[in-house]
Amino acid sequence: MRRIWRVAGIRSNESDGVSTPNGREEKGMKSVTVLGSTGSIGCSTVDLLLQAPERFRAVALVGGRNVQRLAEQARALQAEQAVIADEACLPELRALLAGTGIMASGGRQAVIEAAARQVDWTMAAITGAIGLEPTLAAVRNGGFVALANKEALVCAGDVMLRAVEQAGATLLPVDSEHNAIFQSMADRQVAEVEKIVLTASGGPFRRATLAEMEKATLEAALKHPTWTMGAKITIDSATMFNKGLEVIEAARLFALTEDRIGVVVHPQSVVHGLVQYSDGSIVAQMGSADMRIPIAHTLAWPARMATNSPRLDLAALGRMEFEEPDEVRFPALRLARESLRVGGAVPTILSAANEIAVEAFLGGAIGFLDIARVVEGVMLALGRQSADSLEEVLHWDEEARRAARLRTASLAA
Repeated sequence: MRRIWRVAGIRSNESDGVSTPNGREEKGMKSVTVLGSTGSIGCSTVDLLLQAPERFRAVALVGGRNVQRLAEQARALQAEQAVIADEACLPELRALLAGTGIMASGGRQAVIEAAARQVDWTMAAITGAIGLEPTLAAVRNGGFVALANKEALVCAGDVMLRAVEQAGATLLPVDSEHNAIFQSMADRQVAEVEKIVLTASGGPFRRATLAEMEKATLEAALKHPTWTMGAKITIDSATMFNKGLEVIEAARLFALTEDRIGVVVHPQSVVHGLVQYSDGSIVAQMGSADMRIPIAHTLAWPARMATNSPRLDLAALGRMEFEEPDEVRFPALRLARESLRVGGAVPTILSAANEIAVEAFLGGAIGFLDIARVVEGVMLALGRQSADSLEEVLHWDEEARRAARLRTASLAA
């Protein structure tokens, strides 16, 4: 837990300035970089920045291929730099930003250099293994890193946490569940925590039988009952791989063993996380299903900031349900726990194989239940491997992708 609260004594005051972990203080405004600004998390972050222009100064915005959106964001925030990951899109970005004074850059190296710029707070929201190097570059600044990239701790947990310690950086969890745990530990009585519990909506197939899931269409899998998210994470929610990845991430963030991390299905998605203490007390964080709430918590931490998110009406809600997840219909949870217990590169392999399997499902090449089958097959085939460096992590990530592509191709044949 010290990784999150290593700078617990800092002050943050709008009128006095913003104190940072490395001792810098900027009067009036917090400097911000958003990695993955054109994705769903990035867009929510930009929305919050626009709501409080007197508090935040945009230094760099990094997008993938959506040039139009990136240019609009950069103009609206008057950012210093806009970076497009797909270098082929750079000429269009330069044209859209002509005359603004905003520096336009493109390509993989430009993304990493933008992430390495010295700022107070960085949103790390580039999904997948491609986000590892930029997130690591941001961590090495020694500032606040709001972590929305699960893979940073799932695939490269040991590497990332070593970098956090060495740089004196502060990780702030953005995932609604991890942020809820963070908020529920606000009294910092970490030694008295018996266990934490992550909640899951259950996705669109919460009540579906295995036979129904075997025939599930892409359209049905993308109909999340609560959250509006990108296609990949929506499918991960339907398979519950997202919850499996979150168990691994929680173990890294909160320094807990797998047996002290529970998961409960909560279809209303009102309670986002719970902490059970040694005296029997349970502290939970609740809120509407709006990612701007956890993002705002990390953006203003250790203070808070106003948002225009919908307010929770408990009377209108009426009731809340909780149930145990079914690991027979949703084997992703079992696979994630197994990978965490084995350690090494196995979580990396699980995450990478899942990415490829989800891509194949989105492309119509495999069925819904084949996603978990592909992942388990790759895990068994590659076995336990070490992942003590970023190079090893990236090697086994690529090996898992190669093996997963072979398996999805054989299923599609």
